Amino acid sequence: METKTFKPGDKVKIQTKSKTWEGLVLESHDSSIILLKLKSGYNIGIREGEILDAEVLAKAEGIKKEKPEIVVDSNLPNVALIITGGTISSRLDSKTGGVIGTDKDDILNIAPKLKEICNPIIVSPFMKMSEDMDPKDWIKIAEECEKYLNDESISGIIVTQGTDTLHYTASALSFFLRNLNKPIALTYSQRSVDRASTDASLNLVCAARYAVSEIAEVAIVGHRDSNDKVCLAMPATKTRKMHTSKRDAFHIINGEPIAEITKEKLIPLKDFDVRLLTKPKLDAKYSDKVALVRVYPGQDPSILEYYEKEGYRGIVLETTGLGHVPTKDSNNNWLPKIKKAILNGMTICAVAGTINGRLNPNVYSAGRDLQKSGIIYLKDMLAETALVKLGWVLAHKKWEVKEKMLENIADEYSPTLHN
Repeated sequence: METKTFKPGDKVKIQTKSKTWEGLVLESHDSSIILLKLKSGYNIGIREGEILDAEVLAKAEGIKKEKPEIVVDSNLPNVALIITGGTISSRLDSKTGGVIGTDKDDILNIAPKLKEICNPIIVSPFMKMSEDMDPKDWIKIAEECEKYLNDESISGIIVTQGTDTLHYTASALSFFLRNLNKPIALTYSQRSVDRASTDASLNLVCAARYAVSEIAEVAIVGHRDSNDKVCLAMPATKTRKMHTSKRDAFHIINGEPIAEITKEKLIPLKDFDVRLLTKPKLDAKYSDKVALVRVYPGQDPSILEYYEKEGYRGIVLETTGLGHVPTKDSNNNWLPKIKKAILNGMTICAVAGTINGRLNPNVYSAGRDLQKSGIIYLKDMLAETALVKLGWVLAHKKWEVKEKMLENIADEYSPTLHN
């Protein structure tokens, strides 16, 4: 037995005293340890001295990458599949055990049932990990969506992206695309498509169900829980990433799911906007001179002066409690700095630093004093949604900013929510 001949990417079976292991060989920086990527997606290191027997099941160079066959079925609706990168567009790097980008067509291999629901028309305006995305990328995606919203041969749209900033993109599309006439589903995976435990398959299939439905809304489609059975269509402006790695990473905050979806069917859970025959309007203006600032104990309020000096036009403050900032400590009194910034033309909005609930500045004197400064209280709007909306509103120079920020444009507020 000679395990030294193993190469990264080889599929092997290794027998130890306690167990038989199967997996892909990874590059190891310790010559005495064989590092394997298991089917579960986890890595394990096995010392040479513990190995009783070993067998190469498939050489790395012998593992062929299958090209998906795209067959157009005239009886099925066409769906635009806009791929932008992220884990759902990644596969295992056999040398490092990390993930790297994969061919955009490979995404179809993980969800063969997708082609039973629709004819996926694959496009890729760019490929990025989501932490590297910025407002210019939101605009590119919105422009791509507009083309297919106005294409009568396309039934709906799926956008795939990494999870880290997916909720920002979802909010941006909700504001950038007005008079929506078709469904737009944003979906993802927490585990790369070549892992046995990937969540990409169910998410893609459920996104396809949504894209051919009668619901003309932007939604994040993803696992309802950790089981690989049911997805939810979640409202774009009321959904937030709440876990770093679980399948059900996204949760609805102060809102309700649009629909429950399985591989076989979609069940609406509330009233929804239906498909329209009107032409949608692209309004993808955006000012990136906006910032999200979290208020924490002892924070120096002169941070506002920094943003003002750098030419920022708007700030979203994540305030404490029902909408408060420090006001009693002379060294950290935020009120004078906020008043000065607003007087100098900066727009400052307040959102809750908590996850759930809404602001109410009228309960305590700190809130009432802050309200007099001219700050705009955004009720129960999520911080990420508020940031995106503020950049969008400020890009429209003729708009009255406070009026637009308080207008419920894309269901970013929950009218019936009470403290």
